[in-house]
Amino acid sequence: MKPAAFDYHRPDTVEDVLGLLTGGAPDVALLAGGQSLVRLMNLRTVRPSVVVDINRVAGLGHVTATADALRIGPMVRLHRIEHDPLVRERLPVLARAAALVGHPQIRSRATIGGSLCHGDPAAELPTLAVALGARLRLRSADGERTVAAEEFYHRPYTTVRRPSELLTDIEIPVPSGVVRHVEEISRRTNDLPLVVVCVALGLAGGTVATARIAAGGVAPTPVRLTAAEHALTGLAPGAPLDAVLAAAAEEADPLDVPHAPPGLRRALLRTALRRALVRLTPSEGR
Repeated sequence: MKPAAFDYHRPDTVEDVLGLLTGGAPDVALLAGGQSLVRLMNLRTVRPSVVVDINRVAGLGHVTATADALRIGPMVRLHRIEHDPLVRERLPVLARAAALVGHPQIRSRATIGGSLCHGDPAAELPTLAVALGARLRLRSADGERTVAAEEFYHRPYTTVRRPSELLTDIEIPVPSGVVRHVEEISRRTNDLPLVVVCVALGLAGGTVATARIAAGGVAPTPVRLTAAEHALTGLAPGAPLDAVLAAAAEEADPLDVPHAPPGLRRALLRTALRRALVRLTPSEGR
């Protein structure tokens, strides 16, 4: 199939994009990498009347760092994130997460902003954004607001971004003394994961002082596993993880789909989380 008819615009500035988003069309679609949108349009699952191609828009392709954060523009391709020296130095877990997405051909076109706004509940980058406390800056003709990634998702493939808003910046905190890892399990290499887990631990005095754990594929949206975080906090590296894994499995609320029923996803969550925690807090025989 081919897409239904639509009007096409290719603006050069953020202001032009915002003008088109507030121009009155009820179903405007933003085209970034197009890895999800074009497929859905070809299937006529979505039928936008207007497509706004933001690939030429200036100011959306930055990768910069401050003392305690990394800032990334929404149009940065995943291939660049995978290989960018600044990302690999300041936040290597983000480079690893980008490398897990699809095939090289997909990563050469797909963008971080497109992945975050598409909101696939099992995708790597939304899960990482929730785990690391990312902040998403949204701009409209009426002003600007910042939304925590944890509050950005509320249903599968649905975010709190308003039709009049454009994602213009992603800020990911990079506090010192924190170790991070992302782990996923999929049917085949480069497939969308059945389960993905991202963990960030602050270690102090021989124990886990702080913990942030998020998982994708185990709920209608990427989700923080706060009960598992509480069970993990205060443990010494190398301590048994049974209580942490049980809390994570209990907290999960997987969708019931034929190829990966809830029981399977909970079991995969326990495996992926164990792998991530052993990677961050290794101990012989655990």
